[in-house]
Amino acid sequence: MDQLFDVSLFASTLRMITPILLAALGGALCARVGLFNVGLEGLILIGAFSAIVGNHLTGSVWLAVLFAIVCVLVFSLLLAYMAIHLKANVIVVGISLNFLALGLTTFSLRAIFNVKGAYYDKSMVGLPKWDIPLIKDIPWVGDVVSGHSPLVYLSIALVACLQYYLFKTVSGFRLLAAGQNPVAARSLGIKVTHIQYGAVLMCGVLCGLAGAQLSLGQVTMFTEGMTAGRGFIALVATMLGQSNPLGVAGASLLFGFMDALSTRLQGYALPVHFTMMLPYVVTIIAMFFFKDKSYLAEARKANESSR
Repeated sequence: MDQLFDVSLFASTLRMITPILLAALGGALCARVGLFNVGLEGLILIGAFSAIVGNHLTGSVWLAVLFAIVCVLVFSLLLAYMAIHLKANVIVVGISLNFLALGLTTFSLRAIFNVKGAYYDKSMVGLPKWDIPLIKDIPWVGDVVSGHSPLVYLSIALVACLQYYLFKTVSGFRLLAAGQNPVAARSLGIKVTHIQYGAVLMCGVLCGLAGAQLSLGQVTMFTEGMTAGRGFIALVATMLGQSNPLGVAGASLLFGFMDALSTRLQGYALPVHFTMMLPYVVTIIAMFFFKDKSYLAEARKANESSR
């Protein structure tokens, strides 16, 4: 048991939580403006593939991350245009985006790299690992917290920043108002449509970072469908956290821990398929006990009234 819950498990949890947390924060922003974004899975997948392509073309990991963000922003703009401007059902648009991302990345993998299934190039350089001064010398804590990619620390900082922005700033209150009651917000001169576009595009930035962390911060490769449901888990984390950044972080921590634990259990002679399904079983259980759906109802009403 001590070998199971050791330092490396908790360090792995921080790595596993990052893609989920970044995408969940993006989903929380969309939910706050009355858009239930179920396309997180597709956006993360596009970000993961674009990061590998950017790394292959430029040879720079930071330009690869920027390229991933730009590519995801294009698809986020498409989602925003259809859901906000054309008044299409945002859930249908999000599901369509997920299928589009899966097919497009599979096709592009063969068209660009001429391979099937996975692409790996040993010359590619992944995201650097940062050692935090002073903290890295603290027993146990240093081994858990230090030595991760910059995106891991960025995701933690974003939780605090978004919590402050949403509940302590004027523009944050306007964003909340645009989702809670768009008609009243418009009567006060708040540009609800602009705020909704901004929230979806910011969600795209976060999903691009999530995809880059997945393909460059953890494994430095791309495989077909490598998101493996993390976007949907992020969606559940958004709902469990009631679209509150701190709540979303707590829910993401739970799912990230179960993801890391499932990987660790594969070394204990347990069936691989059993351990792989563990995070998704926990997701279903969490949804079963999630009884306060009032915020989702409010988001739906806000989305309908905005039309």
